[in-house]
Amino acid sequence: MKKLIFTVLAGILTVSLMGSGTESIASASTPKQVEVLLNTVKMKFPDAKPFQDSQGSVMVPIRFVSEALGAKVTYAKTGKVSHVGIVGKDHKVDMTIGQTTALVDGQKKDYGTQIILKQNRTFVPLRLVSEGLGQKVEWDKIGRWVWIGNKDFRSTDDKDFKLKSLSDFKAYEKSNYVFNNIKDEKFNGIKVIKESDLPLRLANGQVIYSLELVKRSAGNYIEIRSSQRGTTIQLLVKNEFAKVRSHVENAFVNNNDQTGLNYYPENSSTDKFQNRKYIDGYDYTKFKFRQADYILFSAAELEDYGVAIVNPFK
Repeated sequence: MKKLIFTVLAGILTVSLMGSGTESIASASTPKQVEVLLNTVKMKFPDAKPFQDSQGSVMVPIRFVSEALGAKVTYAKTGKVSHVGIVGKDHKVDMTIGQTTALVDGQKKDYGTQIILKQNRTFVPLRLVSEGLGQKVEWDKIGRWVWIGNKDFRSTDDKDFKLKSLSDFKAYEKSNYVFNNIKDEKFNGIKVIKESDLPLRLANGQVIYSLELVKRSAGNYIEIRSSQRGTTIQLLVKNEFAKVRSHVENAFVNNNDQTGLNYYPENSSTDKFQNRKYIDGYDYTKFKFRQADYILFSAAELEDYGVAIVNPFK
C-alpha cells in the first residue's frame, strides 16, 4: 500500500510540474528503420533492410521472408531479364525484376510499384508477401513495423527469460522498496530483458512494444508504447536512489489500435523524496537518462518477479 500511495503522489507531482502537455514532439530528421516481425519476433536482416519507397510502398527483401516461412526461392536470368520464383506449400509466385506485376498461383497481379534489385537483394511490395505466401500481413504506421503471421506475444513468463537473484542487484537497493511489487512484497527475483526482445508481454498483462527517446519543449522524455496507460517506471542508477517516473497524464496519445504512447520526463522533483523522506536542496535537474543502467517496470501484473530492461539510451 505504501508503494501504491507513493506512486500516485509521484504522478500528481509530475503532472503538475510539466505544464499543459501541449508541447509538440520534435520531428526526427530521418524516419525510423522499417522492422519486420514474424509471429511478433523481429526478423534480422544481415545486409539489405526493409524500407518505404517514395510512393509510400513498404518494400521487403523477399528471400529472407520467404525462407523464414518455409518457401523456396529460385533465380534465373534470360539475357538482361532477371526472374525470381517462390514456391511455398500452397502458393507459387513468379516475378520479373523491374515489373510491377507478378504471377501469383497463375493469376497476374499488379502491385503498383516495381519489384527491384537493391544491394543484391530482391525487394517486393508488402502486399505480395500476403497474397503470394498466404500470410496475414499488417503495416503498423506507428512503429513502422511489418506484422507477418500471428500476434501471440511472447511473455516474460516464458522459460527463455531467466530469473536472476535479487543479490545480483544489491547496487540498486539504496531505495528501500525498489524491488517490491505493488503489494509491497519482495520480488523473488528479476528478469532482465533487452530492447531487441520487444514487443513483449509482461507476465499475463500488458504488452510493451517499444521505447524511444524524444524531445519536447520541456525537455527529454522516454516514450513507451504499451497496451496499457500509465505504468510507472523506475530508473535504476548504481549506488543511488531509484528515480520513480509516472507518465505525464495529459501527454498520453491513444493510437486507436489498442496501444498508446506514454511519456516519462527526464527530470522530476519527485527525486527529492528519497526513501519517502523529503531532501531539501537536492538538485534533481542534473539527472540524465543515460546514467541509468536499467528501467524497471512497476506493473501491477508483476507480482512474483520484477522486469528490468537494459537501458537502451545509456
